[in-house]
Amino acid sequence: MRIGDSELILNKDGSIFHLHLLPENIADTIILVGDQDRVDMISKYFDKVEFKVQNREFKTHTGYYNGKRLSVLSTGIGTDNIDIVLNELDAICNIDLKSREPKSTHKSLDLIRIGTSGALQGDIPVDTPIISEMAIGFDGLLNFYADRNKVSDTEIEKHFLDHTGWNGKLATPYFVSASDKLLKKVGKDDMRHGLTISAPGFYGPQGRQLRLPLADPQLNEKITNFDHNGKKITNYEMESSAIFGLSKLLGHSAVTVCNIIANRIRKEYSADYKVSMEKLIVKILDRLTE
Repeated sequence: MRIGDSELILNKDGSIFHLHLLPENIADTIILVGDQDRVDMISKYFDKVEFKVQNREFKTHTGYYNGKRLSVLSTGIGTDNIDIVLNELDAICNIDLKSREPKSTHKSLDLIRIGTSGALQGDIPVDTPIISEMAIGFDGLLNFYADRNKVSDTEIEKHFLDHTGWNGKLATPYFVSASDKLLKKVGKDDMRHGLTISAPGFYGPQGRQLRLPLADPQLNEKITNFDHNGKKITNYEMESSAIFGLSKLLGHSAVTVCNIIANRIRKEYSADYKVSMEKLIVKILDRLTE
């Protein structure tokens, strides 16, 4: 099946439209970050950087750390950008860009998001790393794709909808687990494990009120009190649900580790989160290359 020019858009050099990448430009293990400046923050630890490219907020460095080939790519903020990043990464791995036909052999990527986040439980100190066992999509992105329920935990979804009295005018949340393989490789006893919400905005969707009133002022309290078989929702961020969901649908492995820079319950903010972020980056690089 040949994929049409308007569906798989390529640049004049044959690279994929937004990311400006060719298959040989990326490693099989890719670190995803939101902030483009964080790409340099990570690649400065590489033994060698062999490739660099940037288009808009999408910046990629590929190189070697402890002899292992790694890529780090910035996605920008939000699950809408993740829709671009995941589909285009998969395309350059699993579609022949010249013939525009899917390859007969599937290639699976390991995707590790390193980000920042706000805690939703009072006992989580700032500057604590949280590894997400499951991501909860408030964004609705995965609902546009077939087989959404096949990769989602519909039992916990129903429990959550009932618990919160979910507003039917909002997108239905979806709950997708991280890769067991990457949870074991990256997550150790020095990381808090939890469930992570990906919100489609920074203010109202995360319960922040400036001049606009909230549709449900009690939603964050309901989220904090939610408990499913001993599992609690630990933090908010803005990308992981789409990373987990699209990775599961496309046959890739994904996990997220976020440094807690704010505790929403205690109204605390990290004095200098960049120090703990540097430590987290080195820790994850070491674990990926063990």
